Amino acid sequence: MRRRTINLVSVLFFLIVASFYLLHERYFPSKKHEIGKFVPVIEVHDGDTVSVIINKRQEKVRLIGIDAPEIGQKPWGKNAKEHLETLLSSSGGKVTMEFDVDKWDKYGRMLAYLWTPKREMINLLMIRDGYAMLFTFPPDVKHADELKAAQMEARDRGLGIWAENGLKEKPVDYRREHPRM
Repeated sequence: MRRRTINLVSVLFFLIVASFYLLHERYFPSKKHEIGKFVPVIEVHDGDTVSVIINKRQEKVRLIGIDAPEIGQKPWGKNAKEHLETLLSSSGGKVTMEFDVDKWDKYGRMLAYLWTPKREMINLLMIRDGYAMLFTFPPDVKHADELKAAQMEARDRGLGIWAENGLKEKPVDYRREHPRM
């Protein structure tokens, strides 16, 4: 009986410690990537993916909550990439990263909201200016309401991909028809 009690206490202790760790990771981001630390953007791959340097390592980052046209979706893919480059150059090429629930996607890219030194969210600016559309994957929906409002504004104003001769096919549909090799 005493041995069973000790085992039960050990299991409960382990579960409490594991729960604390998981909650801590969820609500208190690691100091290594905490909001406020600016990192240089070294490459813009397309309208929703960049590479940054974090702790002397290059990391590919996918912007959470948005889907920009693919480069093959002419001219919108190139326009989205150029707009993201413009937003980043106006921020001095440095951003701070905010994470949501998931820190990585299935392709090994970091997932983040990017913020300028002026505290403007680049993900939101891409949507608001009409160069990307809302694309959420729960549980990463921390800013979904703001992004949705930005898309409604861009649509109502007919900006970028929402213009009369705008984007004809959603990026997700384009990727389905044109898979990467």
